[in-house]
Amino acid sequence: MSKGLTKKAVDMLLNGATLLSEPCPYCKGVRVMKDGNALCASCGREPEQKTVDDNFVSSDKPTLEKLEKKLSDLTDELSNEQSHEKQQLILKSINLLIESIDKLKK
Repeated sequence: MSKGLTKKAVDMLLNGATLLSEPCPYCKGVRVMKDGNALCASCGREPEQKTVDDNFVSSDKPTLEKLEKKLSDLTDELSNEQSHEKQQLILKSINLLIESIDKLKK
């Protein structure tokens, strides 16, 4: 792990990045994510970016509607949940749904 990569990961965290629970697919190092970009603090590699076919996005309105409904359901579930651990799991799911919805809308 280089000092430069460590500094970059720390700077990202200080600017609102998230520490990922999944290890780097290349070296199993710790990863940090900000604005949809994951950086491995050990090797510096990022997973390959996959593009979404525009035809798929424009014709996938039912999927978008289902994801938005699920987001609404999870938000309701979160407001009623008392367990801190379950709240954290629900929040992770909500964040993933928001990212997926944003990708489909672009």
